[in-house]
Amino acid sequence: MDCSTVSLIGMPGAGKSTVGVLLAKQLGLNFIDTDLLIQVGQGEPLQDSVDRLGFEAFCALEESVLLGMTLAPYLVATGGSVVYSEPAMQRLLAAGPVVYLDVSLPALEQRIQSRPDRGIAFLPGQTLADIYRERQPLYQRFASFTVSCEAQPAEATATLIAERLRNAD
Repeated sequence: MDCSTVSLIGMPGAGKSTVGVLLAKQLGLNFIDTDLLIQVGQGEPLQDSVDRLGFEAFCALEESVLLGMTLAPYLVATGGSVVYSEPAMQRLLAAGPVVYLDVSLPALEQRIQSRPDRGIAFLPGQTLADIYRERQPLYQRFASFTVSCEAQPAEATATLIAERLRNAD
């Protein structure tokens, strides 16, 4: 693999953080999770920042974190709402492949139910189904390639992505 940065995008609950750690080990890259960077920077859980700042200000914060951070050599697990930022996505694409972790809405609903404290950025009145439909075309637009990751364990997903990246050389 000749890229120094690989980014993972997808809905909350898709497995970006879990697959990201495993994939970073396989590829020999440092791992960074932008949601954790925001939590540490704000000194509070992600959902508290989303609630306190509101959707638009939170997305602006997420964009500023991505535009201000060093990207190489990293495996970047992004927040689910990063695809709303054209500048952030163009920066990630310029740094290396962007992999969309695709999971069906029913699987996401089940995963998120088990973690009700998960930070999810959306407008008042929006449901998970609403943001799923809204973000799907954005994830597809920015992805270098897509991997379905609900029918296999995270380790298998990481291995599949690593193989695909190695074969792209």
